[in-house]
Amino acid sequence: MPGERERLVVIGGDAAGMSAASQARRLKSAEELEIVAFERGHFTSFSACGIPYWVGGEVPERDRLIARTAEEHRARDIDLRMRTEVVEIDVAGGRVRARDVDSGAESWTSYDKLVIATGARPIRPDMPGADAPGVHGVQTLDDGQALIDRLARTRGRRAVVIGAGYIGVEMAEALINRGYEVTVVNRGSEPMSTLDPDMGRLVHEAMEGLGITMVDDAAVTKILTGDDGAVRAVATEDAEYPADVVVLGIGVRPETTLARAAGLPLGDHGGLLTDLAMRVRGHENIWAGGDCVEVLDLVSGRERHIPLGTHANKHGQIIGTNAAGGYATFPGVVGTAVSKVCDLEIARTGLREKDARRAGLQYVTATIESTSRAGYYPGASFMTVKMLAERRTGRLLGVQIVGREGAGKRVDVAAVALTAGMTVEQMTSLDLGYAPPFSPVWDPVLVAARKAVKAVNAGPS
Repeated sequence: MPGERERLVVIGGDAAGMSAASQARRLKSAEELEIVAFERGHFTSFSACGIPYWVGGEVPERDRLIARTAEEHRARDIDLRMRTEVVEIDVAGGRVRARDVDSGAESWTSYDKLVIATGARPIRPDMPGADAPGVHGVQTLDDGQALIDRLARTRGRRAVVIGAGYIGVEMAEALINRGYEVTVVNRGSEPMSTLDPDMGRLVHEAMEGLGITMVDDAAVTKILTGDDGAVRAVATEDAEYPADVVVLGIGVRPETTLARAAGLPLGDHGGLLTDLAMRVRGHENIWAGGDCVEVLDLVSGRERHIPLGTHANKHGQIIGTNAAGGYATFPGVVGTAVSKVCDLEIARTGLREKDARRAGLQYVTATIESTSRAGYYPGASFMTVKMLAERRTGRLLGVQIVGREGAGKRVDVAAVALTAGMTVEQMTSLDLGYAPPFSPVWDPVLVAARKAVKAVNAGPS
């Protein structure tokens, strides 16, 4: 009946889930909308992206990574139930079954509207020793604390990182900062598979320059343990690498176990499929956001799984607005990401070469070296910029940047150009800021665009 209070149930208490709950509360009072949120862990609204910097000592305290505590959410009339895991969604009955993690007690909670924000789960290798003491993932604050505790107890100073994506590279840096001898074992030909191999090679060389041992084209076959059951080495087909601690940086997959069991639609990458309003397709009163969904890639026109906190927070804002009766949309992404290993900055947006080929696009590439400042200004450092453009039209398809201070955030110029659908020729006329402490007269992104224009105009080779 009109005027009756509705209940919004949120599964997941981190970025997407609590952003949705908070936004819905801003728009509707507790008298109009009851909000119940379930979180199976000990923490809510925390920055998983900051965990490597906490482990490495750059962030001194765990609590600095917590944006809002459970008590702060409850003070805003959000019934946040910590250490409570939802184990079943009954779509037909409009209810969820939740279990108290500590006591095992279960109960059903009905909903009028449901938000699924179950995040992603780390990929854990199915091999002997993967669950041995000393093998750590870094997905949650609990994971980070367990790793820090292990590092404090371990006498040896040898660490092996399995995987060389964003988490693997960042954790390698964290362990170097803690004085460990670090080996990174990577299945790919170069680190950072989000880059093309020629750009990944620059990352490889820089990491070796920092004293990190890089082992590429190597698949881990097992994790070896000692007499005490704890990890002692990581084995590939060709070698063994001694380890007092092992960190998993293999990547993540959408956590959609609940959604799959409930019969909700999933995409090719295992993530939930939603419309532009973040509503689960075919379900009027169910929304989903964050690392458990697939999103539209605006460049390729295909669905992708891109687990990033930036997207999760935006999803939550949009979901909360819509669940509270408003209207907002999430049009898609261009795949922008930035990271670093010590002083090396690594950034990308748009498509890699293999993404363009998969999408059936003909393209040209342009790679240039430039500096972060005017060459004569103190502190100028080199960077490499690679640009992809559509062969016939000159439409920008992607940009990758590897360099030192001042390199990484330049990718934002390319991200805006991609979102606007600009051509590389149009980019050459962008009125970017210039002064010797900040840029050469021609910004490196524009230099790459000029070279890409020449490649486009040259026609088929």
